[in-house]
Amino acid sequence: MPAIQATNLRKVYHGHPAVSDLSITVGRGEVYGFLGPNGAGKTTTVKMLLGLTRPTSGQATLLDRPLGDRSARARIGFLPELFRFHDWLSGLELVLLHGQLHGLRGPRLERRAREVLGVVGLDGRELDKVGGYSKGMQQRVGLATALVNDPELVFLDEPTSALDPLGRRDVREIISVLREKGVSVFLNSHLLSEVELTCDRVAIVNKGRVLREGSLSELQAGSLEVDVTLDALTPALRAKLEPFGKILEARPDGLRLSLSNRELLPQISQTVFESGARLYALAPRQESLEELFVRLVEGAASSEQPRGGDSA
Repeated sequence: MPAIQATNLRKVYHGHPAVSDLSITVGRGEVYGFLGPNGAGKTTTVKMLLGLTRPTSGQATLLDRPLGDRSARARIGFLPELFRFHDWLSGLELVLLHGQLHGLRGPRLERRAREVLGVVGLDGRELDKVGGYSKGMQQRVGLATALVNDPELVFLDEPTSALDPLGRRDVREIISVLREKGVSVFLNSHLLSEVELTCDRVAIVNKGRVLREGSLSELQAGSLEVDVTLDALTPALRAKLEPFGKILEARPDGLRLSLSNRELLPQISQTVFESGARLYALAPRQESLEELFVRLVEGAASSEQPRGGDSA
């Protein structure tokens, strides 16, 4: 069974939908990226999945249990974006407290707390007060609290927002270890480059709806462009290249094509060669996740704009 299965989740506040008919599936051991602009319904979705607020309608399960099930929640870790820890506790005391809340006790709890503090890079600073930690260190100790119960499913909300590049690399390595252990990770992040490096699958959401979901290769399928530079683009050669994809731009010295996959590139080269033309450059370019994200979100926004002639 999937780690998360949500079908037509909807949440309405005071007559305004924050989440509208949202359906997602997160597999076991999968790192799932959840992307969207501010106000897209990401936080509301996480709150519903964690049982912190009830859906207006729709259904979902976490670890094959209904939302809010206590046995399932005991196997979940959560690092919120806007957290506030007890400044007067040491890092070790804070993690011990969270372990106790999960029912851990005695030597087992002590070992686990020190283990996760080492995993997040706070060796040697675990006895310092949390109030004296930098923002990045607080992010690390927060990650330790999310992992202390050895969860099967972890929700991470902007886990690298306060970290420098080395800290972000460390978090990516931690997520990779979790994946290898079969732990599912639900990752909220506005850092699209981090998502590209980390996630197995991604959902792009806006205004409470999933605009696109899939692996990065699936999301970027059909978004490959290639710039072909020649000594001259004749009408006959253009006619031979048109079947490979949509012509986005034509010039006297070549053209730009939209392709469905990279396997067409050698065929384009062969076609140019057989036509007798000189091929100076064949430059493929894949649409980045950021470009896809902007295109989908802006496209969704423009489709909702009233047409000319409509009343304001």
